[in-house]
Amino acid sequence: MKDDNFLKENNARHMWHPMGAPGDSLEHPPTIIKSAEGSKITDLDGAEVVDAVGGLWCVNLGYSNDVVKDAIAKQLYELPYYSAFAGTSNPTAIEASYAVREFFKDDGIGRVFFTSGGSDSVETCLRLARQYHRIKGEPTRTKFLSLKKGYHGTHFGGASVNGNNRFRIAYEPLLPGCFHMPSPYTYRNPFNETDPAVLAQLIAQAMEDEINFQGANTIAAFIMEPIQGAGGVIVPHESLMPLLREICTRHGILMISDEVITGFGRTGDWSGARHWGVKPDMMSTAKGITSGYFPVGAALMSEVVADVFENDTRGEAGIYHGYTYSAHPVGAAAVTATLSETLRLDTKTNAAARGAQLYEGALKLAEKYDIIGDVRGGHGLMTGIEIVSDKTAKTPMDLAVMKRIHKAAYDAGAMVRLGGNNVLMSPPLTISEAEIDTVLSALDAGFGAV
Repeated sequence: MKDDNFLKENNARHMWHPMGAPGDSLEHPPTIIKSAEGSKITDLDGAEVVDAVGGLWCVNLGYSNDVVKDAIAKQLYELPYYSAFAGTSNPTAIEASYAVREFFKDDGIGRVFFTSGGSDSVETCLRLARQYHRIKGEPTRTKFLSLKKGYHGTHFGGASVNGNNRFRIAYEPLLPGCFHMPSPYTYRNPFNETDPAVLAQLIAQAMEDEINFQGANTIAAFIMEPIQGAGGVIVPHESLMPLLREICTRHGILMISDEVITGFGRTGDWSGARHWGVKPDMMSTAKGITSGYFPVGAALMSEVVADVFENDTRGEAGIYHGYTYSAHPVGAAAVTATLSETLRLDTKTNAAARGAQLYEGALKLAEKYDIIGDVRGGHGLMTGIEIVSDKTAKTPMDLAVMKRIHKAAYDAGAMVRLGGNNVLMSPPLTISEAEIDTVLSALDAGFGAV
């Protein structure tokens, strides 16, 4: 590796970074993270902080799981790559597909389609949802429903069902036939409704209205995150997902649960859908499937969906979709090892306990600082803190102040993530009680710097 001077001199000079303007990276060079251990990261200047972002909602096992690392290294020497397109397979992919299916068996999952990440998994679900209806003889079912504030990746399909215009405007026109219902966002919604149970009913009514307007026979699927992550950690009432599941079932619309963030224990249950007592037709997954150690995702199909594809009599079931790295043998080895470690460590239990600690600590900070407009979380290790300049008017805090909060928190010992005027946190599911205390102390310093 080049020396530190080279890295600092060339930081952002040759590489464009996701989710930011190239000019901003040149003017304000990104923090260079050079190493990590447990739940902590170390930058190029030697500062060690708790990673309250978990890489990017993904390093569920922390940075020091040697079981996963050894599985990856071993597989690189046995079979570093081979295609899994129809006609060939590899041992680790077969083993990984079995492990994933077993992990999500209680969610009704029957089949696994491996991808390279979350956006790929969402795209796969959307495409196969349309194909499912064609196989059934309903080719008019091509439209998609989703929720505002939802995040479903950056491919054209995912961006089209995304409910945040930041990921849409510069790339429009997007996929036609995508329609959005209000988010279960009690702090800001078009109904001015603060009761989450009532808001859930209103969203369900809006969905019924949209289905009646569009025609149920034109709608392929509805996609939602069980808890909206990048939109600000928006937690719905426990009745919402079951209400929308019933509507989908009644109208013959597939329900896709986007579990890219919420899967593998982050909510305090092994899946977000299971957290709310719902069995979806499809699930999109990634992130925690390898703890971020290798780029893998998976689109998961229920037994009902699998039956339609596998018993096709119309000649419509050929899946002419996939990726060079689908069922990559090294990635598959990482999947099997990660799921084994996830179960052994019972990470969902720690996620529930430490998530409650982080959420309750954030609520106490809200009592101290008027700039905190809303605190959301309490369901596993996902917490969002919305920052405002005027609490009565709910005026979003400007970006310059948000960056000041971010830097002060980092200097005090914790890396957090900014999402607009929200501070978002999704630390490793292995994080300790003491490390959560460090995160809360760092947040205190960050808010105190305003």
